[in-house]
Amino acid sequence: MNIAILAGSNKQSSTSTKLCRYIARRLEERECEASLFDLYSRPVPLFSPDNRNPADVNLAALKETMLKADGIVLSTPDYHGSISGVLKNVIDHLGFDHFDGKVVLSVCSTGGAVGVSPLLQLQVMVRAVHGVNCPEWISIGGENRQFDAEGDPVSTHVQERTIRAIDYFLKLCRSLRS
Repeated sequence: MNIAILAGSNKQSSTSTKLCRYIARRLEERECEASLFDLYSRPVPLFSPDNRNPADVNLAALKETMLKADGIVLSTPDYHGSISGVLKNVIDHLGFDHFDGKVVLSVCSTGGAVGVSPLLQLQVMVRAVHGVNCPEWISIGGENRQFDAEGDPVSTHVQERTIRAIDYFLKLCRSLRS
């Protein structure tokens, strides 16, 4: 199974991106091909309705990754109770072809306890592009945003929660594929 992971932060040492890397490793352990698209290192141009398909190597690679995906992980930091601008920009560039009938797992990292507002907003956007929201989501906040030298969350609670969400996400992806 091919899973596209969009790390929607424009911060180099983003904890939401670190969580994406951890998720990618866990997916690979489950014999999935995890394609991590880090929007910090591979930015795409600002969306404009006047030019819906600008010539951009990162945007072309993103669209190809999304078309191949059987499932999608969308990750964002919590910026003032919402998703990051770079992730919203990418969703604006994408459409039904990239999301239709695919399960989407929403992920958030927040300075507070839980980033519920960005997760709810992601679910609204996923529905608008005909994606299927996974009932599970992952939110890390406060001290739970610490990672060790290997890139694993320090908190065993975060590790266990992430594994449970990934397993449910993959179960749903497999059921919709068959």
